[in-house]
Amino acid sequence: MSTPGEPLPDAPLLETKLHAPRRRSVVPRPRVAARLQQADAPPLTLVSAPAGFGKTTLLAEWTASASHDEVATAWLSLDAGDNDPAVFWSYVIAALRTAVPEAGATALPLLRSAQSPIDTVVTALLHDLSRLSIEVVLVLDDYHVIESHDLHEAVAFFLDHLPPHVHLVLGSRADPPFALGRMRARGDLLEIRAADLRFTADETATYLNQTMGLDITPSDIAVLDARTEGWIAALQLAALSMRDRSDVSGFIAGFAGDDRFIVDYLADEVLQRQTDDIRSFLLETSILSRLTGPLCRAVTGQADSKATLELLERSNLFLVPLDDRRTWYRYHQLFADVLRARLLDEAPDSVGGLHRRASDWYAENGDRAEAIGHAFAAEDVHRAAELIELAVPWIRRTRQEATMRTWLDALPDDMFPPRPVLTIARVGALMGAGETAGVELLLRSVERWIEPSQHAGASGAPIVVDRDEFARLRPQVAMYRAGLALLAGDVTATIAHAERVLDLSGPADHFGRGAASALTGLAYWSTGNLDAARRRYAEAVACFVDADFVPDVLGCSLALGDIQTAQGRLSDAVRTFETGLKHAAPYGALRGTADMHVGLGEVLIERNELGAAIAHLDLSDQLGGQAGSPQKAHRRLVALARIRQAEGDLATALDLLDDAERAYNTDYSPAVRPIPALKARVRLAGGDVDAALRWAADHRLSGDDELTYIHEFEHITLARTLLAHAKDRGDATALGEATALLDRLLAAAEEGDRAGSVIEILVLLAHAHHARGDLPAATSTLARAVDRAEPEGYVRVLVDTEPLIVPLLRTLPHGNQHLRRILAAANPSGPTRASTALVDELSSRELDVLRLLRSDLSGPDIARELLVSLNTLRTHTKNIYAKLGATSRRDAVRRAGELGL
Repeated sequence: MSTPGEPLPDAPLLETKLHAPRRRSVVPRPRVAARLQQADAPPLTLVSAPAGFGKTTLLAEWTASASHDEVATAWLSLDAGDNDPAVFWSYVIAALRTAVPEAGATALPLLRSAQSPIDTVVTALLHDLSRLSIEVVLVLDDYHVIESHDLHEAVAFFLDHLPPHVHLVLGSRADPPFALGRMRARGDLLEIRAADLRFTADETATYLNQTMGLDITPSDIAVLDARTEGWIAALQLAALSMRDRSDVSGFIAGFAGDDRFIVDYLADEVLQRQTDDIRSFLLETSILSRLTGPLCRAVTGQADSKATLELLERSNLFLVPLDDRRTWYRYHQLFADVLRARLLDEAPDSVGGLHRRASDWYAENGDRAEAIGHAFAAEDVHRAAELIELAVPWIRRTRQEATMRTWLDALPDDMFPPRPVLTIARVGALMGAGETAGVELLLRSVERWIEPSQHAGASGAPIVVDRDEFARLRPQVAMYRAGLALLAGDVTATIAHAERVLDLSGPADHFGRGAASALTGLAYWSTGNLDAARRRYAEAVACFVDADFVPDVLGCSLALGDIQTAQGRLSDAVRTFETGLKHAAPYGALRGTADMHVGLGEVLIERNELGAAIAHLDLSDQLGGQAGSPQKAHRRLVALARIRQAEGDLATALDLLDDAERAYNTDYSPAVRPIPALKARVRLAGGDVDAALRWAADHRLSGDDELTYIHEFEHITLARTLLAHAKDRGDATALGEATALLDRLLAAAEEGDRAGSVIEILVLLAHAHHARGDLPAATSTLARAVDRAEPEGYVRVLVDTEPLIVPLLRTLPHGNQHLRRILAAANPSGPTRASTALVDELSSRELDVLRLLRSDLSGPDIARELLVSLNTLRTHTKNIYAKLGATSRRDAVRRAGELGL
């Protein structure tokens, strides 16, 4: 069960981050640009060098020249706030859509749904990009600000799976933690480093004398070039410092040292040459990551801040415009570092006030993240707490859980007890990360403010900024208590708390009511109360439909369909899965879509419609991993194993179940069909009774166990094992134990309205009666099973015990049409047996080819469909002809039809 979430509206994004900075060209650098403009660009281009080497300028100029009709370039300037995965991928998709509007068509709805994990979003984005017909270049500048391990892994995955026509370009001060050595060896990496970016002596001369308009002698240029080693930032600072100096040679000779010393020295030189007003403006605005006139006026109090920014840009004072309208700017990072250091040295007491004014301006202008960041920088934790509380609904909608966790962790612990809304946000952050330690104490802290009976211990009144969120505290507390109870395995408490959520939530709170209904349904399901579980999940589906939370609709539909199947309501399950697909259709490969196809495949297998089942299982695979829940992988493998078992290919069935065991994840749904029990059934079908007995012993199963719904499938499997053992060894004790166990299982299944189990138990009881020599009881019991199976079309459950039960089926009156279907499926001389003999001869790949030989596809088309070469296809075809005794494609198709393939 995934935690239900809310859809993500269009979160406010800074458009200035989506455009390359419009920097003035410094010096033409064809030698570096030529490396970027390789005809056969690799997946990753890495421009890695320390600050001040012109990385951004180079990439911005190259991006502008690279964009044309056949190449779309997208730009994203990263900052520290992008370490939240939801924020990062929102900006990546937004950047791509500036270049290719249809990019992210599938990924964007997934990102807006809290039900979809980030890896699903990344996979969907890759799928979207693969369908583009144009070459795409995505530039991520300042990648060194990304510190999140999870984000690095996601970007590495994105890079490893990039379509051939998509290229990633990173500008960074440090190498990203990717497998660069492997990429270098494969030719998948283009590197441009500090040695490539340094100015040559000629470029230094061009910059100083032509671009900056200085008149410096070749000998002084040589000295300056040696001092700076072609470091562009130092050259720019030096050029600014040399303006209007009479003794340029003396100035050049007067500084030396390492990079940091040079920058500090030269920055001081630049600052000392400014007027007092400009110098004050530079220092006071250095606390800002971005600058615009109104913001700078609010921080500095200078009314002419816009004009000052324009003057700084004209003076080339390390101010970088961030948009075409010259509205937003930023300082070059090196210059900003020096300015902030000077501010702390000269006016440390003013820093807090500057940040507070910036925080207020951002809050008034709707930028919550910047407002909170400046409040923390001002060390005003009370203001930060107020702003965080107001941001809670926005964070919940935009899925920025990592950002919220960072903010909350930055607050002192004593800020939470009087602030119940912040405290419940902390509970959500902890439980969202799977952490439950301390949650109970936090919930009690909230309850003392909202429960009159517990308010006596509280002093004063709670501190509340968002009254609407305060009003929602009661159902939220109940929801988190239900979640804690569920994790602890306390079904009774889970149901009680979830029912309380329903009582406390208003009729218009579709999300809250849907989540509570789903939790209640899950609790009922785990106890075997399927009727109550079915009603609750049906309510949850309806609520999420009303709320338009489609991934939650699909998640609850999967559970509802499973419950309906367990109840023997196969037709209802089909309708549930098909309706889920209709809800998902407008969104493409939404998470849960593939599960609907797997669910349909499972029902079709039960009805012995194996071809249709395979088609749905293939569709579930084609949709990709992003379209499946955590359950999808193992359930699809189990379904394929059942098909192979039905075809008689037991070895492949066991291999598939081994794979399913490795992928096993019920995602909080009850583990009612464990893989080891399924493997024991396949081994029984192959006559390996000893292996099944070892399974029962390893899992400490016996006929005297207390019966529960969770272990019902295992106990039915145990009964199968005991019957097989009794037949092989003539063990009357085992037969008696099996019969007694089946009688108890039948009573429990009928009481729990689990018709699927009832049919199987009746079939096994019929075998037990036959083994004891009571033919009338055997035939009457089997007739009951057939009668129960007919309305919903059950077939496999009656024939999967064959050859134990097929002789008895033939003794029943053949007037029943459904019985004839069952006998046809179990007929050893019919098509199923004929095809089984050949399944051992034809490989699975040859069977794939054989299916496509029936189509109108040409040989090359079939090869493309199967992703193999034409020569490989010819080899498979030749083998098929030999095994079928055919001489042509038409002859092979005819022979396959005769044999039931």
